[in-house]
Amino acid sequence: MTQLCMVTGANGHLGNNLVRTLLNKGERVRAGVRDTHKSDMFEGLDCELVYAEMLDFDAMVGALQGVDVLYHVAAVFKHWAKDPETEIIQANIKGTEIVLEAAAKANVKKVVYVSSVAAIGHNGEPLNESEWNDDCSNAYYESKIRSEKRAWQLADKLDLWMVTVQPSAMIGPNAARLTDTMKFIEDIQTKSLPFNPNFFFNFVDVRDVAQGIHAAACKGKQGNRYILANEKSSSLSEIINAANTVKHDYTLPPTLPKWLLLSIAWFMELAAKVTGKPADLISSQVQLFYGVKQEYDISKAQRELGFAPRSSKSALMDTFQYLENRTSEA
Repeated sequence: MTQLCMVTGANGHLGNNLVRTLLNKGERVRAGVRDTHKSDMFEGLDCELVYAEMLDFDAMVGALQGVDVLYHVAAVFKHWAKDPETEIIQANIKGTEIVLEAAAKANVKKVVYVSSVAAIGHNGEPLNESEWNDDCSNAYYESKIRSEKRAWQLADKLDLWMVTVQPSAMIGPNAARLTDTMKFIEDIQTKSLPFNPNFFFNFVDVRDVAQGIHAAACKGKQGNRYILANEKSSSLSEIINAANTVKHDYTLPPTLPKWLLLSIAWFMELAAKVTGKPADLISSQVQLFYGVKQEYDISKAQRELGFAPRSSKSALMDTFQYLENRTSEA
């Protein structure tokens, strides 16, 4: 009999692609969501839809009954909030605690915990799983660092079989709501990006990440971390080149100096505090990403999991085509 898997955050970009991957692998899948009435992303998928809010312990315990493998994907993914400590940092840490404690109470056999390369860091060098980021200047980054560290503490305390995976910037299909990463790509696709921020993103296809996550449950070694990324990052020029394979009229916007970007970010954050509308650019992002390449050593995931991501260019080309189709169907 096939094992029963549960995916938290199953209607998110990664969660939904993971549900599809697991079903294609012949697994029985329980899809955990915050609102079971929003089921459009699961149309045609043979999975069980259940309420599983990561901050609701009793609901999570109930949803995990009989589950063999838990894929904990759900998390707050945003860089700006009016109250980042409460809305981003503590939400992700508390969610980690509740989900893992619920998994232990429900006697789940395996846990694959989805972290982020934010917990690894980036400095232009090819970093591996032994690295831990110590830069907590950005609320989202701090939440991922502290949440994964807390996960390891709880796995040890609760005697849970657990591995963690660290995806980079995920792009690709099956996005009911665009993540911040996908919105950045959409801004390029719609020619809404007014300037080149001189950021280098390590893009990976979300479908390849989903394959890597499943492999982590099947082949991963207990207590290990696995980076699910590409080796090299992409400049805006390379992203534009990928866009032009789909539609041939994209040009590179002007590059702004760091001091000017910081000034723009400061004004955007000030406006966001007044309006409550998330800032498109914040100072911590400029400090983290300006001119710094995000490079990773993925040899461990390749060797132990058989991780074989398509190239960043291929992932970008597919994503621009997906967004073009999405626009035409809207």
